[in-house]
Amino acid sequence: MSAPIKPAPGTAILFMLCATAFIAATTLIAKALGTDALGPALHPFQVTFGRFLFAWLAIGSFVAVTRPHFTKPHLCLHIGRTLCGATGVTLMFAAAAAIPLADATAISFLNPVFGMILAIPLLGERVGKWRWLAAAIAFAGALMLIRPGSGSIQIGAFLALGAAVVLGLELTFIKRLAGRERPVQILFLNNSLGLLIICVPVLAVWQAPTPAQWGGLAALGLFMAAAQACFVNSMARADASFVTPFSYLTLVFAALYDLVIFGVIPTGLSIAGAGIIIAGAALLAWRERVNQAGPTEAREALHPPGRPPDPDRRN
Repeated sequence: MSAPIKPAPGTAILFMLCATAFIAATTLIAKALGTDALGPALHPFQVTFGRFLFAWLAIGSFVAVTRPHFTKPHLCLHIGRTLCGATGVTLMFAAAAAIPLADATAISFLNPVFGMILAIPLLGERVGKWRWLAAAIAFAGALMLIRPGSGSIQIGAFLALGAAVVLGLELTFIKRLAGRERPVQILFLNNSLGLLIICVPVLAVWQAPTPAQWGGLAALGLFMAAAQACFVNSMARADASFVTPFSYLTLVFAALYDLVIFGVIPTGLSIAGAGIIIAGAALLAWRERVNQAGPTEAREALHPPGRPPDPDRRN
């Protein structure tokens, strides 16, 4: 049995920063593959296929070398999570090819909001006024980005919104998987099932990639695997409520990549909308931290450290 990883906030932040850089890079590569930057534009299904294929090869190689102990998986949860994840990233890759990366990334930050809403009927969770306020703020920012306009802007924004909805549903499956299985097992099964699932629709749209596109597909999968590994390592070294705010730097990296590679300059409306979405997501993350800390603080108030519980006190 492996020793538990000691808390290391500084290292957790570094891992999360690396994860955000890698995640933003995957959307950049998806945009290049979905446009004519590297050759004839590839269908989003084919881009998703490359993401799962090369991520599976990377994680599978790690599993083959380290031979971690796997327990019996909950296949229904894994299949549900992977179906949502594959659908979500496909929609996200399509959005990245149609609108500025910063806009697509900002809208994707709605996924924890949708996860919160979907957890009400699916997980029986109760949502208070603060979390509803956070959701309302985030949606207000999204409405600024999903603005009436011509062609790709409007369609791409709705594709990103669809990705956020489906990825929010994926969060409900992740919550149910949390603590059941080891992270490496979850990652390996997710990428294995994702590769099998995407093999079906990709056959209908397959076209021979150029050598540059094969390189892009390989980089996409490897960067995604690296992002997942960094994310897991970050979460293992600090509380989720502590490191989650650093994940918003994905937006900064996405805007920077889009500016340097494609020359896209974010508009004032895009910056304002993204800022409002992040404010709502940050409020939601803060409230999650308060909710998680509440029971612990209540217990400490009843039984302060260093003093034995009062046998006459009833909880």
